[in-house]
Amino acid sequence: MIAPEELPSWILHEDERLLVLGKPGDVVCHPSKAGPWSSLVGAAREYTQLPTVHLVFRLDRETSGVIVLAKDARMASRLQRAMQERRVGKRYQAIVWGELRDAVTVDQPLGPDRGSPVFIKSTVTTGVGSQTAVTHFTPVVAVNGFTLMSVGLETGRKHQIRAHAQWLGHSVVGDKIYGPDDRCYLDFIDHGWTPALEKKLLLPRQALHCAEIDLTSAGMPLVFRAPLAEDMRAFCAERLGISV
Repeated sequence: MIAPEELPSWILHEDERLLVLGKPGDVVCHPSKAGPWSSLVGAAREYTQLPTVHLVFRLDRETSGVIVLAKDARMASRLQRAMQERRVGKRYQAIVWGELRDAVTVDQPLGPDRGSPVFIKSTVTTGVGSQTAVTHFTPVVAVNGFTLMSVGLETGRKHQIRAHAQWLGHSVVGDKIYGPDDRCYLDFIDHGWTPALEKKLLLPRQALHCAEIDLTSAGMPLVFRAPLAEDMRAFCAERLGISV
């Protein structure tokens, strides 16, 4: 549950039409049956006292970083159209397994992973339901068996960064679906976070963070940035020996 007094500290920007938040890595975006303060959208609605707020750019529950909500339908439609036309810039930060030394672009289609026991998993495939997907990975620091990366997207497919990182051989640290074994996700559903999972994954959530959303090309001179989440900063300090 989100504490009502906590949400204002997440605000990166607010005006009459937009609410931009820095989402922690353990908060679900979409409303649930557990009440308004159990989701980001519900909490934002309570905070603004508006009947409806529109989630323009969503993040997976375990992904931290910039979230943009529109306070009216016209603004939501404008930004969603800009997204479809690829006029919104997004930059992520990720910590992955292995040391990636050179920048690389993954241009591989993604679709449902029909061979996985995890129904929601995507994979590189040219099969039925696949879509074009392009991801740019740029190493920032590669040391001690890990890499802190900057990640850019040309497309916005489900789990795109995570699936492409796995295909590249550099899975995101803490990823229960695209990590060392997709059974980790099923074990987590059945038993929660356990010492065995901690040994395999190191972090209780995927080390993926939306660092920046740039609306300049969408006709709005606005760039929103969220500092790297505390758990990822701590991991960088402990495992990579760097301060970020």
